Amino acid sequence: MSPASQTPLYAKVEATLGAEISCGALSAGSQLPPEDSLIDRFDVSRTTVRKAVENLVARGLVEIRRGRGTFVTEPKIRQELTKLTGFVEDMVALGRNPTARVLDFRPVAATAAVALQLDIPVGTQVYRFERVRLADGVPMSFDETYLPLEIGEKIAGDDLAVEPIFSLLENKYELPLVEAQYQMEATTADAHVAKALQVAVGAPIFLIERTSYCEGPTPIDYERLYYRGDLIKFVTRLSRHSSR
Repeated sequence: MSPASQTPLYAKVEATLGAEISCGALSAGSQLPPEDSLIDRFDVSRTTVRKAVENLVARGLVEIRRGRGTFVTEPKIRQELTKLTGFVEDMVALGRNPTARVLDFRPVAATAAVALQLDIPVGTQVYRFERVRLADGVPMSFDETYLPLEIGEKIAGDDLAVEPIFSLLENKYELPLVEAQYQMEATTADAHVAKALQVAVGAPIFLIERTSYCEGPTPIDYERLYYRGDLIKFVTRLSRHSSR
């Protein structure tokens, strides 16, 4: 590379590697060449290569795995938060193949948080479902779903590995959903979530708390959705109301 250009050398290395990632020459999951190979290829210093790689990490194009090297990341799924949809609907719209793995389902006593969302007394029996949701075979989210006991007992007899809860509520049990309340925060995976999602303890997670309502409005479905922060990004579009 010629130093005569006004563009910093690290930016040129970054741009070249970024382009190779974008076109698939460096595919998702593949390992970047070692530092020494990049130094020889671009005829630059070690500091220049490290700065370029740092910038690629900051852009989310590569990740450093300690003791193993630097790898091209999987492209993040872009999910829009503009209407009430379920995981299966979202993934199908993106051209992904959605599947589910049921981990556990049983009656439990409603905690204060669950009781508040379902508008029931603390300690009331509700039905809890735990599932891993996958896209193209990759674990994307770990879902805790809480339903009123009566409807939960019915759904427990359905095949949740095949049928989404939203579809069952609306199409089989005639409980059309009309709206939902979302709350999202950044958190990290505890041991239980990490095992379900096959990530390290402490990995970045999006936690979405969603309460869905049927006519009334009556709360019918409270969920805690743990999405992998390395595989998904959420997008919304907001309109501004005039102050006049």
